[in-house]
Formats: sequence, C-alpha cells, structure tokens
Amino acid sequence: MRLDARKRLTMMLAASNLAAALVATLVLALPSSRGAVAEPVYSFDATPGKLPKAVIPLHYTIELTPDLERLTLAGVEVVDVEVREPTARLVLNAVDMTLDAATVDGDAQRAEVALDAAAETATLSLAQPLAAGAHRLRIDFTAKINSFARGLFFVDYPTGKGIKRMLSSQLEPADARRIFPCWDEPAFKATFALTVTVPNAFLVVSNMPVAREEAIAPNLKQITFAPTPKMSSYLFVLSTGELERFTGQADGTTVGVVTTAGKAEQGRFALENAVKLLDYYNEYFGVKYPLPKLDLIAVPGGFGGAMENWGGITFFESRLLFDPATNAETARREIFSVLAHEMAHQWFGDLVTMGWWDNLWLNEGFASWMQVKAAEHFYPQWQTWLNNNGAKQYAMVLDARRTSHPIQQLVADQSEALVAFDGITYNKGQALIRMLESYLGDQAFAEGIRKYMATHAYGSTTTADLWQALESAAGKPVTGVAASFTEQDGVPLVIAETGCSGGDQRMTLRQDRFVIAPSQSRTVWPHRSWHIPVTVGPLRATQPANILLSESAAEIAAGSCGEAVKVNLGDVGYYRVEYGPKSRAALVKSLAEMTPADRVDFVSDSWALMQAGRAEPPSYLALVDQIRNDDHRAMWDQVIAALKRLDFLARGRSERDGLRNYARARLRPVFDRLGWDASSADAKDSDSDTALLRSSLIQALGEFGDADILAEARRRFAGFLQNPLSLPNALRDPVIHLAGIGADRATYDALLALARKTTVTSERVRYYFAAASARDPDLARATLQLTLTDELPKTIVERVINTVASSGEQPDLAWDFVRMNFDALAAKEGPSFRDFFVADFMTNFSDEAHAAELAHFAPAQATTGGRVITARALETIALSADLRTRALPAIDTWIRSRGR
Repeated sequence: MRLDARKRLTMMLAASNLAAALVATLVLALPSSRGAVAEPVYSFDATPGKLPKAVIPLHYTIELTPDLERLTLAGVEVVDVEVREPTARLVLNAVDMTLDAATVDGDAQRAEVALDAAAETATLSLAQPLAAGAHRLRIDFTAKINSFARGLFFVDYPTGKGIKRMLSSQLEPADARRIFPCWDEPAFKATFALTVTVPNAFLVVSNMPVAREEAIAPNLKQITFAPTPKMSSYLFVLSTGELERFTGQADGTTVGVVTTAGKAEQGRFALENAVKLLDYYNEYFGVKYPLPKLDLIAVPGGFGGAMENWGGITFFESRLLFDPATNAETARREIFSVLAHEMAHQWFGDLVTMGWWDNLWLNEGFASWMQVKAAEHFYPQWQTWLNNNGAKQYAMVLDARRTSHPIQQLVADQSEALVAFDGITYNKGQALIRMLESYLGDQAFAEGIRKYMATHAYGSTTTADLWQALESAAGKPVTGVAASFTEQDGVPLVIAETGCSGGDQRMTLRQDRFVIAPSQSRTVWPHRSWHIPVTVGPLRATQPANILLSESAAEIAAGSCGEAVKVNLGDVGYYRVEYGPKSRAALVKSLAEMTPADRVDFVSDSWALMQAGRAEPPSYLALVDQIRNDDHRAMWDQVIAALKRLDFLARGRSERDGLRNYARARLRPVFDRLGWDASSADAKDSDSDTALLRSSLIQALGEFGDADILAEARRRFAGFLQNPLSLPNALRDPVIHLAGIGADRATYDALLALARKTTVTSERVRYYFAAASARDPDLARATLQLTLTDELPKTIVERVINTVASSGEQPDLAWDFVRMNFDALAAKEGPSFRDFFVADFMTNFSDEAHAAELAHFAPAQATTGGRVITARALETIALSADLRTRALPAIDTWIRSRGR
C-alpha cells in the first residue's frame, strides 16, 4: 500500500466515513480480479513464481542433525541440478538460516552467498558461469527449530513421566526453506533422499520407508530413508520423538498410525478407515497410490489442522485419535472427514500438483469435495452433504462481498499464498465440483478425473488441464460453464417469477449478481454473468427440469397455478434464489413437504436475502416460526447460527434482551422434545444427529441465558468433578463450556486443574477453552496472561484470545491485552500471528472506532497478504455495523408485536 494512500485511508476512518474508507482499502489492498478469461494449460516456463527458471533441481540428498536443547538444525545437502542456460548465479530459497559453505561440482567453484531476508532467498554467485547441463551443488547450513508451526518446530507435551519433546514439520505453502535451502515453489519438483541423526529412543518418520539405520554414538543413531518420487518441496515431512507406530495393509501399501508413546490404540478408528479409503481412492482415481507406505502422524501441538505430506500426513492429535473414554461417538465424523480430505490430497496435490498457488483450489477444493463423497459412500447415515450445508453458505457469504476473489486467484508471493487458504478456495471449490459432477453425470465425471490423473501423474497442472480432461470424457462443454465460476468472483442470483394462464403456471428465470454491501455504499459492482446449471420443478417432481441458464432469461412450464415450484432442487447448485411474492408464499406454505436439503436451502437463501437488504429483516424470523420442532439437525444448525449472529450484533444494545427471549422461546421446545439424556433408542446410536443437535441446543440455550439450562449444566459439572463417569461424553463439550461461561474463581480453577492434569490433547483443549469463555473480567484477564506462558498448547493461543473476546464477551479487554503484549505474542507465535492475527481478531467488533484502530495498526499492513486480510476484516466490520443498524430495530419491533 502506498504511503499517501494509507494516510488518506486513516483520515477517512478517523472521520467515521467507514464506507468510503472501505472502498479505498479495497482498491489499494486487494489483488486485481482477472475476470473470466481463458487460462492456458500448464507450462513450466509460463508458470508464475518468484524464482528464476534457469536452474532446476532434480534430486536432493539431505543430512540433518537436530539439537533439541539448542533448537538448532545442522545440515548438509547435495543437490543435483539441471542448468538450462549458462549462468553464474543460482537463486534459491532460504530463510532464518546461515549458509556456511556452498560449492559446485566438488570443489570446482566456491560460491559467494548473499541472503535476502525480505525475499527469503539465497543467491549463490560464481566466478565462472556454469555451462548448460548437469551439475552438483553442495551447501552446508544451520537452520532453526521453531516454537511456531512453520518449518521444523518443537512440541512440548505432558505425559505420565513428565514433559516430553518431539519435532515435526509444517511446510505449506513455503516453509521448506526454513529447514534446508531449496527451490521452494511447487513447480520445481524433485526427488528427496533424507538422512537424520537422532537420539536412540526416537522414532523418525518421513515420506518414505527407512532404508538403513545404524548406531553412530552410544546415544545416537542415523536413519536413512529411501528416495521419494518426484514431488514439490512443501510435501517433505520430518517427525521424530518418543513415538510408537502400528500398521495395517491396503492393496500392498503399509498404512501406519504414529503417536506419542501409549496412544497408539486411539488411532485404531483412523487406521481402519485409512485402509478402506486407500482401496476406495485407488479405484476411483484409476491410479494406484504410488508410495510403499502411508503414515498418519499424530502431533500433540504446534498446529491445529492436518497436512497432506506425501506418505506422511501430520495431524493435530485430536484430529486423528479417538479416545472412547473422553470423546463423544460423534467425534468419529470429524476424524473421518479430516482423514478423507488429507488422503485425497495424496492424488490431488501430491501426485498431481498445481503449478502455482493461483490454482490452489485444485488441491483444496477437490480434497474438500472428496472427503464428503467418501463419507457418503462409507457412512451414508451421516448425511454429510446435508449436514455440510454450512460450508457452502460460508463460501457464499464471503463471495457476495467486495473483497471476494476468484477461485483461481492471482497470488504474488508467499504471504498472499498463505491467505489463499480460505472459504472460497475450499468451500466454493467443493460446491462447484459437486455441481459439475451433477451436471456431467457421476460416471463421466469420474472418467475425466481418471484421465486427468493418468495424464499428469508426477507433474503439475492448471485448471485448464482439468477442464480439458473432463470435456474429453463427458463429450459436453465444460470450460464455459466451469470457468464462469472459477475465473471470476461472485455469487449468481437466480430470480424466479411465476405467472398463470388458463390454469397453467409458467416460471421465468433470469440471473443477476447477489451482493452484500453496506446500505449506504455507492460502490459500483462489476458486471458478472454465469452459465448456471439450474434444476427446477415442483416439490414432488420425479423428473425436474435441468437447464443451463445464461444471460438470457428462460421460461419453463411450472405445473398448475399456485403449485409450489422450487429452484435448486436438491441444493446442489452454487447460487442464491429470489422468488416473486406468489412463488415464495407457495413455498412457505409447503415448507414441511420439502426434502430436508431443499428446506435448508430455502431458509438459508431467506437469511442471505435479508442480510443483503433484499428482504425485510423480520421475514427470516417469520419463516423460522414455520419450522417444525422435529425438523432435521441441519435445519436447526442454520437457525442457531443465524440467531447467534444476531445476538453478536445486539451486544451492548437494548434489542438484545428481546432477541434472546425470542431465541429461547423458539429453541426450547426443540430441546424439550429431546431432553438432556438420550432415550433408549438414541442410546443405541450415540453417533446420531440427535446427539449432535442436543449438544448444539444445550450450548445455544445456555449462551442465550436459559436459566434452567444453565442451572442443570452447573449441577452436572459439579457431579462430573466428583465422578467423571457421571457426565456422558456426548454432553461434555456443552456442559463444560457453559460451566466456563458462568465460572466463578473456584470453577475457573477447577477447569485449569483439569487441563493441567490430563495428557489427552482434546481434553486439554476443551478445558482451556471453557476457562477462556468465563465472562468474569478478572478471570478473563487471568486467561489472557496464560497466553504469555508456555502452559497452553501453542496451537490454541490465538483461539484462546478470540474466545475471551467472543464467548467471554470481553473484546475490549482482549484488544487492550493484545496491543500491550503484541511484540511478545508475535515473537512467541511467529510471523503468521504478526501478519494476520489482529485483522482477524478485530472482526469481534462492529463499530467504526475499532475499524479505525485496525487501519492504524502497522503490522497488519506490512505484507501483501496482511493487507488482503485487513481489507476483508474492514469489510466484515462495515457489514456488521450496517446490519446491526438496519435489522435490529425492525426485528425488535416484530418480536414485541408478537408479545415475545
């Protein structure tokens, strides 16, 4: 951001002209949207990136010796390279390390080394140019072992024998350069052969099986791994510590679960499903998993998700392990989902990799789609597409904003690559792929995917390569349809209006762009048009109409006059629908006759239209009143999320009491039908939607101030402290959360004692978050102080601060703490905290004063990725402020008029 532009932004925010400031921020901070253009197929030379392409790596031989006390990493690497044209300069990536020596072709030439910290590069300059052809580069280096999850990091974790330390790696998108010097961009694929020296008690896991192990000192051993196939550097993995491994077999591949000592049995559910998934994916993708082994590595801290390293997937421990003594049965769903996602990456991302981060969705969108497809295959009773509706809704909320971006987005550098891992890339990508599969047909789509995998195995691609494969297999146009969703931002709005003639009903469909913007904004939105696969028909239609809606309006037969006709039957399409008054009234009247998926879709669109100012604010709650108490969990999940959003907006306002009264009155009959405890029928299926809905309702009603729910939660928590078996696993999350919200000092201390006592990561996280939810300001301060210590798992520090602000309802107190301790937190949490945390945190507010503070906060503007996140946060604050002002008074009037 240019300095003069930043000054103008600050002045506008100080003048409380948030809408004008937002426009300025967007224009200056966001990467430009390229609109719908034809992307070419993959070419190495044309692929974006920061490194020169005159030299490419072919094979790395790497020796690493970690020092667990000094937290340093000594290394030597030999890299076989191909010089494509004569050059005296080799530019590769390195960050936070020293390069002690660099030579080429033995000792033929010694390079001068120049490190550029800002560019994260090392330039090796030679006295004589290297001729085109094969050469060998040797570098001696020393890197750091980090406290934060970038590069190689350490995790200290509690055991029955005291604190233990393990090491693991997290390299996506661009942190292999923190472990060893390398060409750290995805197009520079190479093979890797690793040797590691560790204590004798340590198990080491990397991408490939161990080839050789030998003792080199009384307490040290050296492990050498077989070379990897050709792969991108961000897929390299190294995990080591006092670990244990148990294995199974899947079609000739050894599948292993790796845990800290004593926890291997908790990985049995994951192992059994990984074996099934590997067989399923081998068949679906048409290319057998090519590595001899696949390890699933449970890491008890450091990072909060999972990473698809080829042959060695790492997971935050609670995302992989199932402990029947502490986990609800429903936890298996999340474990399967994450496992299926990361294993799908072994093909989409690892075997075939996007050429540059602008096509990240080829990795994440497809893995997100495949995780649900696999769940529907193995566990149809979970109804994963239906219960996953919130993922698509989240994408459409983001995509309706000015700060959205195309699925195929421009990415300039590693800081922008980091922020590309968002709801558009994952969730819109997932929704688009589901829509395309429906449009092309399951079999044709699968054949296209198999062709894509076979053609591009071990290589790189762009989205155009995928469209080419799908079009060839399906024999129908794909590029025009798909590119209208991937190469431009935005959500289509299908406007459906009916008319009658002689008893026959006709429906006209036309498209527009669905946007959510502050009501006073004068922003001119770019025109968008799509080729939209639309499914429409009467609710009981056995053969609905399928049309491809383009810019021209379409008219279709729609049954008899007054018949309820729904657009987006089955909720497969990625678009919003706005009905004319008569059509909407017919659908509201027929709400109970819809399938659960159509009902959730219709109510979700109604909520979205209200947020966009296309429907009166009370219209959504009037629709909620029509929902039956025994409706599906997915329906009530949508309602609970909307009510919580309104409750957040009403914080500190007079409308909050009335809104909470309404929420309690509407949700309590739903809960009373279920009760606190599972019936004998439910008890036979503790992995049911009923159990999940019960948990959600208890938590929501408690947060909305239901006195009976809060009293019963306190009673049950007190019983749990005396006898943990008295509280069923399925109720532990909501009960302990509500105990935290209303905690006094004794309850707060009890929660911390529980967290400090257990060695189960999921339990530690549960107790710390409950403590962070305490609404007593003194307890909130105590929690915030914990984030400066080494007590909390580092992976939850940012979320704990956010929990104090949100669940604990202490946003100003938390913000004061962050400002006062920002440098200490950034040093402890790493560059991602420095660049992105504050912008994300400030969405806890919905006022112009805090938006101004964010605009003044220099670290949030220090990187291009940080400026993108800041622009999004400013828009979120502006939209919250607008919806609060526009909707809450009207909703309050409606609630009062109904005597609630």
